[in-house]
Amino acid sequence: MQIIISTSQAPWVEGECRPVDSAAEVKASGTVTSDFRGFGACFNELSWIALQAVDERSRESMIDKVFSPRGLDLHYNRLPIGASDFAESWYSHNETEGDFAMEHFSIEHDHVHLLPYFQAARRAHGRDFTLFASPWSPPTWLKDHKAYNFGRLVWKDEYRKAHALYLAKFVEAYKELGIGIDAVHVQNEPDSDQKFPSCCWTGERLRDFIRDDLGPIFEARGVDAQIWLGTIERASFNDWVAPTLLDPEARRRIGGAGFQWAGKNGVQRTRHAAPDLPLIMTENECGDGDNTWDYAHYVFDLAQHFLNNGVQAYVYWNVVLERGGISTWGWRQNSMFCVDTETGELIDNPEYHLMRHLAGFVREGAAVLQTTGRWASNAIMFRNADGSHVAVLQNPLNEECEVRVEISNTVWSAVLPPKSFATLTDRA
Repeated sequence: MQIIISTSQAPWVEGECRPVDSAAEVKASGTVTSDFRGFGACFNELSWIALQAVDERSRESMIDKVFSPRGLDLHYNRLPIGASDFAESWYSHNETEGDFAMEHFSIEHDHVHLLPYFQAARRAHGRDFTLFASPWSPPTWLKDHKAYNFGRLVWKDEYRKAHALYLAKFVEAYKELGIGIDAVHVQNEPDSDQKFPSCCWTGERLRDFIRDDLGPIFEARGVDAQIWLGTIERASFNDWVAPTLLDPEARRRIGGAGFQWAGKNGVQRTRHAAPDLPLIMTENECGDGDNTWDYAHYVFDLAQHFLNNGVQAYVYWNVVLERGGISTWGWRQNSMFCVDTETGELIDNPEYHLMRHLAGFVREGAAVLQTTGRWASNAIMFRNADGSHVAVLQNPLNEECEVRVEISNTVWSAVLPPKSFATLTDRA
């Protein structure tokens, strides 16, 4: 049984565990989900811009570590539709006011920073990704105050249908490039009236738009992307999910629901209300740009919560940013890697090593297993399709702990250093 341990002093140390004749303190007791779709991240412009400050060899090495099957194998990934809050500048794919037929729709802007990043990642991965996409803001002229930040979609029929057409044409434009969009999430954080690109909705408006506008337009045009209710954040189940789930026609139109990091309560209740509805975690919490080991432990807690409540994919946010992780609107955020733009140095951060534990040994089609025992809240367990097992453990304490883990009907002893992560696996 292989064990890998990470601490702030030694981020990746490999060893072997010994079997013991004693009761396990954590073991699998059932299946949370039998069809785990994988881990991923979001493609944002500021990541690719940061990577231009490092030499080509280092850039390719980092992309290989993150996206290739030899590395983290991140393959359930996200694209923004228009500008995200980590775009170089704010834009949409059609700023021609009054163009309700979307005749001037264009993804030309994406060819500068977004598509080169995506294509480099896809080359490293070696096959197509699973991709979902979401807008941060509709075109400004479709909103009630004609700006990327703040505001709402003008709630008139021609505006609603124009926005639905806008989303359909995005999927079609990417398909022409040989890039399949598997799902469109209606709005990034629909409860956030922010100074960065954003647009506020209500649960009822999401329901009506999906049922009466987006679903029919996708169907009429033969758009082969699913529609998902998402990405839900900071919102109650009753306000944001129930309106769509309890409406038969709206429910028929959606392929799943996606929750940002602050949607912790919503994911639990949605799983309970609709156990057959696919759920994913759409964005890992952003942090503050300090990239500490303590924050990596917080991210483990977040991942443990979502995975043990039935999400079928877990999506990180920015893979790489300039040192300090500052956005174009002034918010510092964490990333797996950061770039010192003065020296060209590429630095791996604690959350990269945590993602090595979470994603490095788990493959698409794995089962997420329920855990029991006194260490259950600090463990995430998987069974891969090939029958191999993976147990990711956290020691949140400031002292060394011995943990007994049952895998493949054998109990293994693992000694975990203070404030550490560990992976036990029988995967070859």
